[in-house]
Amino acid sequence: MRYAPIDKALFIENRARLVALLKPGSLVILHANDIMPTSADGSMGFRQNPDLFYLTGVDQEETMLVLCPQHPDPKLREVLFVRETNDLIAIWEGEKLTKAQATEVSGIQSIFWTHQFENVFRNIVFQSEQVYLNTNEHTRKDSPVETRESRFLTEFKIKYPLHTLLRLAPLMHALRAIKQPAEIALLQKACDITGQGFERLLKFVKPGVQEFEVEAELLHEFVRNRSRGFAYQPIIASGANACVLHYIQNDRTCEAGDVLLLDVAAEYANYGADLSRSIPVSGRFTPRQREVYDAVLRVFKAAKGMLVAGNLWDEYHQEVGRIMENELIGLQLITREDIEKQDPERPAYQKYFPHGTSHFLGLDIHDVGNKYRRFEAGMVFTCEPGIYIREEKLGIRLENDILITADGNIDLMANIPIEAEEIEELMHR
Repeated sequence: MRYAPIDKALFIENRARLVALLKPGSLVILHANDIMPTSADGSMGFRQNPDLFYLTGVDQEETMLVLCPQHPDPKLREVLFVRETNDLIAIWEGEKLTKAQATEVSGIQSIFWTHQFENVFRNIVFQSEQVYLNTNEHTRKDSPVETRESRFLTEFKIKYPLHTLLRLAPLMHALRAIKQPAEIALLQKACDITGQGFERLLKFVKPGVQEFEVEAELLHEFVRNRSRGFAYQPIIASGANACVLHYIQNDRTCEAGDVLLLDVAAEYANYGADLSRSIPVSGRFTPRQREVYDAVLRVFKAAKGMLVAGNLWDEYHQEVGRIMENELIGLQLITREDIEKQDPERPAYQKYFPHGTSHFLGLDIHDVGNKYRRFEAGMVFTCEPGIYIREEKLGIRLENDILITADGNIDLMANIPIEAEEIEELMHR
């Protein structure tokens, strides 16, 4: 892997935290993600199942983890199955993990090859009363693709119909929401690489540059710093494109007088940063652009101040909405009368600020977590207010990644320029 080795203590401790949440006599099974096909003999790049990576550190396809903490045989309480290499695989794909390497990465002593799964598994499953299986439980999930885990769920019900099945996802969500120190260090690395990319493009952006050229500058900086690349599909939106929230074409020419909205970040060791900035293509904001920029920045700072332990997701977003209302009134985009007549389910401010302010961040960009759980130390959220004025072809979004601590919060992107004057100065320098 491009990233530096991760201390296996993280994965050993993660498994111990999960085991502490299991019912007695339980079994846990997790699978790697599939390598997704394109067409003919093509395939997409591999991306590991975040839950499996969280518990093992293994970044390889066809991997399975089985946990059975009360099994009579200590060697079968933690078992990892990895793909066996051979000369053909070594020539065409490169060597896979050896058993010794799998132990070194994960801290698991009992390693078998994937093709041995059925024989070994039968010695484990009948010692268990209930079985925790994993599914993708996310409120924004929208994919018809069947995963390796969903296929296994169907097969398991047929082969072992009398076992009690339990949901693993709520336990993993509870654990992954609180980042361990080693995870925070990996997130910080992703943020730092992102900052290097942003400072590079500040020297590059000018009228006549193509949006995809900006994308190329970022990718160059990310990869040269041991990132796999973008943590998500990059948004590089100039002019009116900035008012399209998930604009990803990145094919327009940046023109003088435009504001360029960037929602771009690096991934490191499967952990993704998430950054948004809005910069003037000509190097200076116009008075109106600056007015809107400063309004978004004030909302950002106020929202960031509310990302502290004890607050609640919905209450936080409602308060940010009230702050945004005042800013939009000051910009003469909405009126007090609009607010008085608004549909409570569709507040007036949502015409210009139609998305949420924050989401969980970690091994997924929209990371797992429970919105009904009060904020706790160790949680990491984005903070990303924006104002989008379609009639003015102007969109401003600002976003940093915020770690909640016991006595406040830490901005993991504090070193990335966000003040308008600093951005203008760097672009001119």
